[in-house]
Formats: sequence, structure tokens, C-alpha cells
Amino acid sequence: MGIFSRKHDDTASAAPAAVNPDLAAVTGEYELDPAHTTIGFVARHAMVTNVKGSFQDFTGTLHLDGSDPSKSTATIDVVMDSIETGNADRDGHLKSSDFFKTDEFPTMTFRTTKAEALGGDDYRITGDLTVLGTTKPLTIDLEFNGAATDPFGNQRVGFEGKAEILRSEWGLTWNAALETGGVLVSDKIKLNFDISAIRKA
Repeated sequence: MGIFSRKHDDTASAAPAAVNPDLAAVTGEYELDPAHTTIGFVARHAMVTNVKGSFQDFTGTLHLDGSDPSKSTATIDVVMDSIETGNADRDGHLKSSDFFKTDEFPTMTFRTTKAEALGGDDYRITGDLTVLGTTKPLTIDLEFNGAATDPFGNQRVGFEGKAEILRSEWGLTWNAALETGGVLVSDKIKLNFDISAIRKA
């Protein structure tokens, strides 16, 4: 059963989770493939609809220890000017001093501090997310999608992940009140990750 069809059970036994044997075979160093990786987000707009966006320019590495996933690590560096929501005016506003201040803070970073195997295909990583010079912990639930060798001989692994944050915790507080009540932009932001990484030679 994957993470997307199961609620967390904090009362579950603390016994070590069984390691997926497929993951145990892919121990090594990997780089994110930007052409097949998505770092995306969803924000509620005007209390009635969702706005989706993603970052187009980023780099990242994975160290996978399939035999002991707790020793696995990940790093991601995102160029904030690469934000894209499908609307140029909105993208410009997000890059401005109201939001990401990309001239002053050009990069968003994530560095893992903990990795856990939850059993089966499910994993969880916790790390430090730095936005606008503020660093706060972020936990991402991941589902291992498998490993394969592509037609060009690249050894790939894939993960799908999700997380939720309150943007105000990183100083992203701009908003506008609605005449009907509520605010223009939700504080809660949903993050989603579709990750394809290539094993280093």
C-alpha cells in the first residue's frame, strides 16, 4: 500500500520497516534529471480554486543506501527566477519583493537531515528548507516508483513525493483581503515532487 492511500499512524510499532529489495539493489550516487523531474506546488487562490506552478531550473543529488535507507541523503538547489505558473504577470509578482525577492534571494535549498524506511515502497525524508534566508524543517513522504535502465544506458530511479507547508513560516506573508471574506492566497501550500535521477558513472 502506497503513501497516497494511507494515513500516518504515529502509534504504530517502532520496529524497523522492511527494506524494499528493489531499492536494496540501487545503492549509489545519483543526479536529478531536470528533463524528467518536476518540483511543483499548489496554492489556493481567492478561496475557490487552485493555482499550480513549478520550478524549471534546479539541480539535485541523491545518495541512496538501499541496505540502510537511514543513511540516504538528498540535496536540491532551485533557481527562484525559474518559477512558472502559466501566467507571466503572476510569475513576475511571485519574483517581486511581495513574495520571493529573487534579486536578493536567488536560490531555495533543501538538505536532508533524516531518512526513514516506512515499509514496502514508502519512505520519508526530513531536511532543512531554506527560503528567503530562513531555514525550517520540511518532511516529505516518498513513494519509490522503481529502477530501470533507459535506452541510452542510464540507470534511473524514480520517486513520487508530497508535503505541505505554511508559507508564512518562511516569511512569505503577502496577501489581500477579499470583500466576501477570506484572503487571496492560502497560507497552506502543497508541494509535489516527481523525481527521476540518473546514477553517476
